[in-house]
Amino acid sequence: MKQTRRQFVHKLFVATQATLAASVLPQRLWGAGSIPGGLNFLVLGDWGRNGEKDQQDVATQMAVAAKEFKAGFVLAVGDNFYERGVESVTDSQWQTSFENVYSAPSLQVPWHAILGNHDYRGNCDAQIHYSRTSRRWKMPARYFQRTEALGGGRNADFFFIDTSPMAELGKDKLLPMAHLHSQDVGKQIAWLDSALAGSKAPWKIVVGHHPVYSGGGHGDTPYLVEHVLSLMEKHQVQVYFNGHDHDLQHLQAGRVNFFCSGAGSKIRPTAQTPRTRFAKGCSGFAAVSLQPEQMQVRMIDDQGRLLYTAEVPRIQG
Repeated sequence: MKQTRRQFVHKLFVATQATLAASVLPQRLWGAGSIPGGLNFLVLGDWGRNGEKDQQDVATQMAVAAKEFKAGFVLAVGDNFYERGVESVTDSQWQTSFENVYSAPSLQVPWHAILGNHDYRGNCDAQIHYSRTSRRWKMPARYFQRTEALGGGRNADFFFIDTSPMAELGKDKLLPMAHLHSQDVGKQIAWLDSALAGSKAPWKIVVGHHPVYSGGGHGDTPYLVEHVLSLMEKHQVQVYFNGHDHDLQHLQAGRVNFFCSGAGSKIRPTAQTPRTRFAKGCSGFAAVSLQPEQMQVRMIDDQGRLLYTAEVPRIQG
């Protein structure tokens, strides 16, 4: 089929940008201090906007990083489809916001996904059921646990939680309250406590949509501070990944590190707090390399620039 001039120019632009990114990003990203091997993955939140430019720019850089980094999977930390989630497993947004945007070969890896508040405006079960038809979309339930091998007989345990029922009651006026009230938050907290207690892995990582602490527009989430943070401290969780605030952040409270990667498309300003180690309101994502004794987290923007690197040692004892 004959292409229009606009279609040709768009394809040429995308190809040129990918070529430029491939020649620039790896040198900056994998410079001094990078960790070879390890369990490598990307973290992306607040992204699904039908392939708009900011989403596509981030996707282009993710593809380059994933190829160079040999990323084994992606953590999709919620607000997967704007503005109102998806209606079914055949909703057009599966193509326009996911399949057609993150189409690079390096991104054809498992996407371990959780729900965000915008996803709750639609059909949450459809996102769970899409796992049955998709090779890479992995959402077995609203909250779940996964174990990943680190090598040398060691593992990392990931605990994926559903934070909207904990955080959004009475806040998001567009959320159907029945969707939230139907979820047993107490049961989920009891599951998290039991699952963390049963983990013998040297790394315990919790993944949620809402931040525990944040300098972004949404700020701290009181329920998570009171109920989830206490469990993370009790069971020696080192890292919490989240989205919700449309920015990139690293905060620390005690021995728990909080990384916000909610900049998959549109962004908002962010601010510094006493817990802030890094904060920037720009589109981007996080690239993580996890070793038995250390985690390295890199924040990368939508132009492939390495903005920040954090090294998190494993909690001993």
